[in-house]
Amino acid sequence: MPFHESDISWQLLRQIVQEWAGTSAELAEVKPLVGGMINTTLCLTLTDGQRVVLKISPHRVNRDYEREVYQLNLLRSLGLPTPQVYQLEIGSLDDPNSLILMEYIDGVDLSEARRQCSVEQFDQLQQHLAEIVRTMHAQTAGAYQRVLPGEDVRTFSNWPEFYQHLYDPIVHEVQKNPDLPPKARKQIQKVHEKLDRLIAHSDSPRLVHWDVWSTNLLARPDASGRWRICAVLDPNCKYAHAEAEIAYIDLFNTCNHAFLKAYQQPGNRLDDGYHRMRKPVYQLYPLIHHVNLFGREYIKPMLAALDRVAGLL
Repeated sequence: MPFHESDISWQLLRQIVQEWAGTSAELAEVKPLVGGMINTTLCLTLTDGQRVVLKISPHRVNRDYEREVYQLNLLRSLGLPTPQVYQLEIGSLDDPNSLILMEYIDGVDLSEARRQCSVEQFDQLQQHLAEIVRTMHAQTAGAYQRVLPGEDVRTFSNWPEFYQHLYDPIVHEVQKNPDLPPKARKQIQKVHEKLDRLIAHSDSPRLVHWDVWSTNLLARPDASGRWRICAVLDPNCKYAHAEAEIAYIDLFNTCNHAFLKAYQQPGNRLDDGYHRMRKPVYQLYPLIHHVNLFGREYIKPMLAALDRVAGLL
């Protein structure tokens, strides 16, 4: 198949493959995959039929790859299905390309799995997803923080303060949006200043993925024909409040009633305060972020979410 990425030559890809698999390895096919906004994600097929996934940022020092590999390995150590990482390179003057080379896992994203599954099969798949999320959320820490390699990580003892810190740049950016009514910009700032009252909760800091949605989950039937989650991708892990993650999963229709029922085992109950106050707040902020990223199409749902939260002030 022809490959047309202007900054990524067939020769470069061949070199990457041979550095990993040996000089006798040869490329047969390059296929673009869904990836991030600042990198290119490719499926590389070798002439022996072996496939690997390459995430590459040409001519860029992308240290986010260090974080991603660290978090994939952390989740993998907990028994979660994540791809094995074969190679990590951070760009330098001698070699300006940052990349991750990792295991290719065959599967379809959760939206496609929903189309292929019967209702009963998809409910079982959702129960497996709940099991995976519960496993993550069972891991606790002594402080709220980003999950990063190394020890120099800023920590927070207060959940609303950490949540505010995470979203400060996003709230600042949306204030510049000319398509947003001035009243809405003021309301967003008011909500942001009152997080200490709106989302205060006594739970412990728990390990969260922070971007669980359809495209970051792969599924397939196992040997018995039962659908299972086979890969959890693109983590942005933190130690945060677990219910913020559940609200995000719910917001983008990644979960259904079977997930919520399976997730809410003893110790994971979502109380009235979550449904009445905290969930609307947790679902507002990702929509603010989507307005920044994707523009006008998210303004209407974001304003609707803002109205729900404004009633709580």
